Amino acid sequence: MQPANFFERARAKLALHEPPALHDANLVPDKGDHELNLEMKALWAVRPIRPAAVLVPVVDRAEPTVLLTQRSAHLPQHPGQISFPGGKIEPTDETPLAAALREAEEEVGLEMRFVDPIGYLDLYMTTQGYRIVPSVARIAPDYRLTLNPSEVDEAFEVPLQFLMEPGNHQKHSRDWEGIKRYYFAIPFEQRKIWGVTAGILRNLYERIYAA
Repeated sequence: MQPANFFERARAKLALHEPPALHDANLVPDKGDHELNLEMKALWAVRPIRPAAVLVPVVDRAEPTVLLTQRSAHLPQHPGQISFPGGKIEPTDETPLAAALREAEEEVGLEMRFVDPIGYLDLYMTTQGYRIVPSVARIAPDYRLTLNPSEVDEAFEVPLQFLMEPGNHQKHSRDWEGIKRYYFAIPFEQRKIWGVTAGILRNLYERIYAA
């Protein structure tokens, strides 16, 4: 795996075509929390669809990095977790990419002039019915941020090479509603990247380097 050629590989493999399963309840995304919990796939697939989008920001440095955020500790959902900028797709958003860019600007003040969109990863379905479109983008290394403290406590970069090393993709488990649930986790220094964020990073590896 050579991180230096990431952007070339990504542009050859990804495109900005909206996935049909984003709004179609008859189509079940291949990727998501159910990948490691196949017995729950049918249950999660019939939950109300909640379209969402996140930005997967890859910073164009000599050794590329991925920009991640730590959610504010006081948020009612997933407080303190590591995530990508993103959120629900609103009716005013023309595309999933537009939603991801809007959310990134709202959450961390990332201006669109620093963002070069590349393409979508596979649609990711969560246990709560969210169907998330991850939008991969090249981020200019001189980008500037202004964090929204009501949503984000911190933004930081992690080396792409570390995140794309499959040996760092661990499978963990925990009890969830009386059932043992499995999920991906990528520990990095004192941080634990896990759940949806780790699952999307795993899909980034599969699409760009394993395919």
